[in-house]
Amino acid sequence: MSELPPLQCDLPIRVRYPESDPMGYLHHSKFFEYFEMGRIELLRQAGFSYRDLEEQGCFMAVVKIECRFKSPGRFDDELMLTTRIERMTRARIDHAYVLRRGNVELCEARSTIACVDRQGKLQPIPEEIFIEIGD
Repeated sequence: MSELPPLQCDLPIRVRYPESDPMGYLHHSKFFEYFEMGRIELLRQAGFSYRDLEEQGCFMAVVKIECRFKSPGRFDDELMLTTRIERMTRARIDHAYVLRRGNVELCEARSTIACVDRQGKLQPIPEEIFIEIGD
């Protein structure tokens, strides 16, 4: 029996100056970029390259995303993003995220991504990365 790829990963992030607003707070739009970084890192840790998937005509489109902000981040903060796969079907993946600074939770979020081809049509997730997870 082969070992399952990781379903969760932690990604350290340091808030860079251009990611903060004039008051020194992490701009809310950057959280969504961090979530993308987390999804790509989780895929990488499972042994796959998103670049390679795109070259094969497999694209992961965000179809739903929500974020609950709890505490602000600031320039130069050291953060930890935890990204977890909650559910995977033949054509979609649901992720959950928690972004922390030490023990302080900055946000919780969830997203649904769909596997599409170059024309944006729904297609099955490639067999090599598919893991049946869910209800």
